[in-house]
Amino acid sequence: MKTWAFVVLGVILVLFGGLWAAQGFGYVSGSPMTGSKLWATIGPIVVLLGLWSLVTGIQKIRAR
Repeated sequence: MKTWAFVVLGVILVLFGGLWAAQGFGYVSGSPMTGSKLWATIGPIVVLLGLWSLVTGIQKIRAR
């Protein structure tokens, strides 16, 4: 996988995971996901995966 792909994927995962977590915790309304414990669990997990991907990509870029 290309180095920049880790960074781009990380940013996307952090943004989507944050949105899903906010919906799951009830901070963002207007969706069937609002107030759902499932999305309150999935969101932070996706954010953590995104942060891992972001850090990995940045480390690979700096190692060049």
